[in-house]
Amino acid sequence: MKLNLEQIPREKTLSKKEFLQKYFKPQKPVVIERFIEDWPAYSKWSLDYVKEVAGDKEVPLYDDRPVKHDEGFNEPHAKMKLANYVDLLKKSPTKYRIFLWNLLKEVPELQKDFSYPDFGLRLMKGLPMLFFGGENSHTFMHYDIDLANIFHFHFEGKKQCILFSQSETKFLYKIPHSLITREDIDFADPDLDKWPALQYAKGHVAHLEHGNVLYIPEGYWHHMKYITPGFSMSLRAIARKPKNFGKAVYNILIMRHFDNLMRKVKGQEWIDWKNEKAVERTQKLLVQD
Repeated sequence: MKLNLEQIPREKTLSKKEFLQKYFKPQKPVVIERFIEDWPAYSKWSLDYVKEVAGDKEVPLYDDRPVKHDEGFNEPHAKMKLANYVDLLKKSPTKYRIFLWNLLKEVPELQKDFSYPDFGLRLMKGLPMLFFGGENSHTFMHYDIDLANIFHFHFEGKKQCILFSQSETKFLYKIPHSLITREDIDFADPDLDKWPALQYAKGHVAHLEHGNVLYIPEGYWHHMKYITPGFSMSLRAIARKPKNFGKAVYNILIMRHFDNLMRKVKGQEWIDWKNEKAVERTQKLLVQD
């Protein structure tokens, strides 16, 4: 049995009015296939081009190792020159990914290659983030700390994106005091005998190619798997729903600091307790339902 996933709707292009009415207001994801063809980035941006203009920059790298108690919030697992990382991507599969790399801050000249589109939402112009990955590398299933509306622009390669709304959280084995699910769940091919609640979760899936834009609504869980080496850029707008905005403030001001404190105080015991609670709470809700 596979996950219960429906294909995310795809549109060739969308006007602001159409986007707001069909997708933003009902908070539904969509892939826009031909939205950025007038950007210089559409024809220029590739792994080779990024290597050429930013190869000397040191970048943070992440892989799929489990979270450890002695690692800080979003602390990278390694660092490398971008030129060496691109060479690594092209040479062989690697689990190393670049996560939340601020290109505006690191490589200002790249901002000339794109513009901030008018979706009817105020985009945070100081936070364009790049994400890179090698063949078969993936993120853990997670949602963003600020529960933002995300516009995910994909460049080079192919990527699979699996999404779940916050309403499906009870089926996803969420880790307490965290933004992720159990890290030992392979959402690309889950063991539903081991994780039975997943069969009740209703999600969405899409495959992205060069030039595609994925809209991820506020607070949606997302799992990204690189089918081939490539990279994407995310632009974001703050959560508009009061409930989501409140969660974002709590996550940023309280949750992450509490979690870091407990890691220092309890050590690995805290991580193990959270993993156990994720299963216990999910199974309990499953029985109640």
